[in-house]
Amino acid sequence: MIALVVAASLLIGASLGVLGGGGSILTVPMLVYLAGTQTKEAIATSLFVVGVTSAAGVVTHARAGRIRWRTGLLFGLAGMAGAHAGGRLAESVPGTVLLIAFALMMIATAGAMIRGRRGERKQPHRELPVLHVLSEGVVVGFVTGLVGAGGGFLVVPALALLGGLPMTVAVGTSLLVIAMNSFAGLAGHLTGARIDWGLAALVTATAVVGSQLGCRLTGRIPQDALRRSFGWFVAVMGVFVLGGQLPPGLRHTLLTSPWTWAFGAAAGIAVSWSMLRRTERSTPGRADGPGPPRTLE
Repeated sequence: MIALVVAASLLIGASLGVLGGGGSILTVPMLVYLAGTQTKEAIATSLFVVGVTSAAGVVTHARAGRIRWRTGLLFGLAGMAGAHAGGRLAESVPGTVLLIAFALMMIATAGAMIRGRRGERKQPHRELPVLHVLSEGVVVGFVTGLVGAGGGFLVVPALALLGGLPMTVAVGTSLLVIAMNSFAGLAGHLTGARIDWGLAALVTATAVVGSQLGCRLTGRIPQDALRRSFGWFVAVMGVFVLGGQLPPGLRHTLLTSPWTWAFGAAAGIAVSWSMLRRTERSTPGRADGPGPPRTLE
């Protein structure tokens, strides 16, 4: 079981380093289902893990010049207020409700990742309007504190779409926001949840190693293909977490029904076909994100 926790922690760090998000979406289920942690304790622990791991990633991205400091700090400061409020509210919300909300957010986030960011290539590079940054930051921060999600998959599309930032800069700036939000949310959770600091230290140290590897891979791999693949993975995780909250009798009926497996097979074929068609339409000379198209030699 420890080996699985370590492997999952590496994946958590890598997702943060490469995509600028996804840490808590993986950390909370990992702590609940692999480490056997209670839901509220898992959320508090995930905020610590993701906060430290993101802060380590900020250092690496900053050295490479991939952080927009003004936008990130404004977004993060507004998010900290929302994250603290969400963390305090979570004390009075049942753990099952939090997991259901978390699973639904995972599925919605996966859909956004799979669709991608349309029109990103023609957006001019500019700073986001201050009022918009503040309002978006409060909303994302509140979600961060309430369900333990760092908000990276909400921050990155906002920075890329509305701010016209390159994907790599949006990823680095997102880590700054995630670190600030996560620590603020953790402060709210600590009043009503305990953390197994030994487990937290193991997961955090492993995730930091993964994040450093991910940061170095940023810009060297096809970001769109990686985002879509990870989006499908998050969707599967969301369905798994949501299914775990169903009554045992209904869950058993669904798992043993041939209609469920037939639907799953059909969905898998449809998804595979869709991804194959997307791959066929992608030409080698097309750039990933903003910038001039690549030339074939």
